[in-house]
Amino acid sequence: MEELSIVNLLLVLFAAWIGGITAKRMGFPSILGELLIGIVLGPAILGILNTSEALNILAEIGILFLMAYIGMEINFKDLGKASWAGLLAAIGGFVVPFALGYYTILAFGGTEIAGLFVGIAVGVTSLATKSRILVDLKLLDTRIAYVLMAGALISDTLALIIFAGIIGFVDAGSIDALGLGWVAAKAILFFAFSGLTGVYLFPLIGKLLTKIKLTGRTAHFSIMVIIVLGFAELAELAGLHGILGAFMGGLFIRDGVFSRPVLKEVTGVFHDISIGFLAPIFFVTAGFHVTLEVFQTDLALLVLIIIGAVVGKILGTALFYLPSGYGWREGLTIGTGMNGRGAVEIIIAGIGLQMNIISQEIFSILVFMAISTTLTVPVLLTWTTNWLRKRGELVKQDARRGYLVLGANPLGLYISKQLAQQSEVTLIDSNKDHVNEAQAQGLKAIYGNALKEEAFETADALSKHTFIALTGNSEINLLSAQLAYNSFYIPNRIVLMSPVENGAGPNLLNHIEASSLFANKTDMAAWSYKISAGDFEEKEEKVDKEMTPRDWVKKNSKDKEVLPILILDGHGVKRPFHYNDTIKPGERVIYIQ
Repeated sequence: MEELSIVNLLLVLFAAWIGGITAKRMGFPSILGELLIGIVLGPAILGILNTSEALNILAEIGILFLMAYIGMEINFKDLGKASWAGLLAAIGGFVVPFALGYYTILAFGGTEIAGLFVGIAVGVTSLATKSRILVDLKLLDTRIAYVLMAGALISDTLALIIFAGIIGFVDAGSIDALGLGWVAAKAILFFAFSGLTGVYLFPLIGKLLTKIKLTGRTAHFSIMVIIVLGFAELAELAGLHGILGAFMGGLFIRDGVFSRPVLKEVTGVFHDISIGFLAPIFFVTAGFHVTLEVFQTDLALLVLIIIGAVVGKILGTALFYLPSGYGWREGLTIGTGMNGRGAVEIIIAGIGLQMNIISQEIFSILVFMAISTTLTVPVLLTWTTNWLRKRGELVKQDARRGYLVLGANPLGLYISKQLAQQSEVTLIDSNKDHVNEAQAQGLKAIYGNALKEEAFETADALSKHTFIALTGNSEINLLSAQLAYNSFYIPNRIVLMSPVENGAGPNLLNHIEASSLFANKTDMAAWSYKISAGDFEEKEEKVDKEMTPRDWVKKNSKDKEVLPILILDGHGVKRPFHYNDTIKPGERVIYIQ
């Protein structure tokens, strides 16, 4: 094997970094920029960079780590949030473009195996493509977001299963019944062994590591690398591809098998090594194999594949989505979101090229198809979601419910009791007397340190929709809100900011995407004293015109000391009064003075 050229590796990584960061700043996934810069700097255009045997090995390791990371990121609970609708979207968004891609290749004289490979590549969707745009469009708490996530995961898993069958068929080299039976038997044995190992053996390994106090990040990372590479080799022995094994290994490295803090750190390491180092080598070098001659020799095929990918994905999703009962407009919207392609599609296409199943021209067509369809996602998804929003058909998802409140002080208890009339509320406090008082008032309260994940786990934070940090210490409030988001993905964080700075200013609220409770700096101790002494009066004010909570505070706190607690909407539903909200006409503000 030729020696690794450090200069060549450095140039490829630098090119990947430039391309990736440029794409991300434009709102697209980094792999799009990595592919494009590989095409520009590779043999197709400038010819500055070239691949090598050593780079190919690093790229192959990169896709194994990337597939393991994709497996780690899949949470079966997320699939359950929109299982039926997500399944319909996944089937429609995969089967229709798959069929169009397959028959298009056959119509142009391609082989059936090549048609199947193209069909898979056209049928997959990219989860990474959507994550940024979902945040930008504020869709993370909508049904569309959950269906998109579920649909993408199911679609990619389905693609990998079909891919496994094709690889096994190619490996068998014949179509007789005995050969196909042996291929199927090996695949079934592999998936059965992987499932049993992941479900029953991995938890025992996790318990053993805890028992012998081997809880360091380095040790866990080494063990997980062994698991991923071991599963990849098992897949190869079963006549499948190593990416299937890496994916299955990552799928079962999950919370509950290894401790949450260590798992979070190790998952981060896998992310950095795969997405930050090895996988970009694969995507940049994949661009080296693209030829621009397809625009002259195979332009008709290129155009038809792109049209089939876009139309098949959007219309197929909308058509199969109809039985969900959520309407064809929501189906079209989900189809536009699922139209982007990404890592899995390029990996499958690259393997097809490597195995001589598809030609360099077809590989180039699939790369350009991935780029062009991904570019449509921000534009089309923005248009269709705005369409739904204007029609009042953008449905919020109730997969997460209830409030998690930090601070069982009198002010925290006062707000929690009102919210608990309509929603589940759980309080956390490190003061046992406060916890006992909350429980005496019929509230669910947990004794613990809110800066440690154990307290959040006890409070079932993964099921909560909103986190409210309501202590007198702004720094603790901000840190706990950051923990609530980073480790438990609580979508809404509302933080009380004290007028006395504790090293944490309100400018940090934007950094952690949190909102200021009461839309103003508030002295928690002073209001808690008023509430405990009964020295206050609760009032309501109806709002006649739309305004921000901050404007309401400015309007009503000129001549009197008031504290807006809640907003009561037209249906009688209460929600916390905070900065990042809008008070609509007819709604009421509940406040104390």
